[in-house]
Amino acid sequence: MQYEIRYKPSYALLEVTLAQGESITAEAGSMTWMQPSVEVHTHMRKKGLLGTIGMALIGGQSFFVNEFTASAGEGKAGFSAAPLGDVDTLQVSPAKGFIIQKAAYLASEKTVNLDAEWQGFTKGLFGQGLFMIKVSGEGLLFINTFGAIDKHILGPGEHLIVDNFHLVAFSDSCQYVVTKFGGWKETLLGGEFLVTDITGPGEVYIQTKNIREMADWLWTIIEPRVQAKAR
Repeated sequence: MQYEIRYKPSYALLEVTLAQGESITAEAGSMTWMQPSVEVHTHMRKKGLLGTIGMALIGGQSFFVNEFTASAGEGKAGFSAAPLGDVDTLQVSPAKGFIIQKAAYLASEKTVNLDAEWQGFTKGLFGQGLFMIKVSGEGLLFINTFGAIDKHILGPGEHLIVDNFHLVAFSDSCQYVVTKFGGWKETLLGGEFLVTDITGPGEVYIQTKNIREMADWLWTIIEPRVQAKAR
């Protein structure tokens, strides 16, 4: 599959060129445009706690994936995510899988497996509505981020502590522990603040912006107007 990531790093768009019969799987709602030779199908594949990966409602979140196939000759399609940020490519192989934040998933080749039936997803291990997907198989995986992508390569035994709302993905070769950050005073004054202590070897991908902080900032602007209308 041929692809190009355009307009990096702030307003990235993934453009793929599919040969006849070739397919790509993408998050529902991520398609921005496609040629008429491309068909779209939603598949209910057996995977995950509720029996499908095509449609799952876990912890109030949904995860829909669509399959785009060039059925009438070569076809092109463009994909982007809602946040203002970057798109990058990860190469998945039997020896190299990843754990990614659900919101970071943009698209993947059909040979890439997206596993929702593991503890990090089904139990909301990472907290506050954040769910992670375990990625395996072989092929290209496209991720999107809020802000720029900050990549770290950890050696064996090397640690990195990451704010969960900045965590995008890490290699499945890494060990990790999710924990609260700071003491009771920080938790009381700042709300639940969870971080992930990741131990190498492996890669860690971090987004430079925090969607939660962005939402809080927008609320400081919107809240006075909402309260004024409620009076």
